[in-house]
Amino acid sequence: MYAFIEGRVAERRQGELVIEAGGVGYLLLCSAGTVAAAPSGEELFRCYTHLSVREDAMELFGFATREERGMFLKLCGISGVGPRTALGILSALPVRELTLAIAMGDETALTRAPGIGKKTAQRIVLELKDKMEVGDVPTSGAQAPAMPLASDAQQEAIQALLALGYTSAEAARAVNQARNLADTNATANQLIMLALKSLGGH
Repeated sequence: MYAFIEGRVAERRQGELVIEAGGVGYLLLCSAGTVAAAPSGEELFRCYTHLSVREDAMELFGFATREERGMFLKLCGISGVGPRTALGILSALPVRELTLAIAMGDETALTRAPGIGKKTAQRIVLELKDKMEVGDVPTSGAQAPAMPLASDAQQEAIQALLALGYTSAEAARAVNQARNLADTNATANQLIMLALKSLGGH
């Protein structure tokens, strides 16, 4: 029904924004990241939207980027994950980190989100992992290039760092840096050593 709403941020609360557009105040349920991204003052803010319609309620969800809305819709397509649960996941794990967690099969990272237990985390990974690769991870800049797809050695190195307790985002970033420093045919062990150095490990 609504692709996006663009207007002034009239009110800001935890998990909510009120966007004033055309004399109407639209209440949007938002992730923590979207609330933080919303400007103050008179600057216009474009919020991409999704209208959830149930028998007992109509709720309008807002997102700072199309990528966040796309991830929200993927999550909502999983059995047992409703719109508010999906929003909670996005508040706990921004799109970049969530994409990495799913691509790497990092179920522990997903359980940081409220209401997400081990079984639900496993279901999310099972249903979405094949649809995502490390190269799909959005970068912070709109024009920045996506991270190249990981080789087998990189994947092995990332899994090793996950086992050591690093987050998906930390592991992927460190291994990507290591790959840029190493020879083209670097082994997983070589990548792990270089990655640990960049992470401060010895």
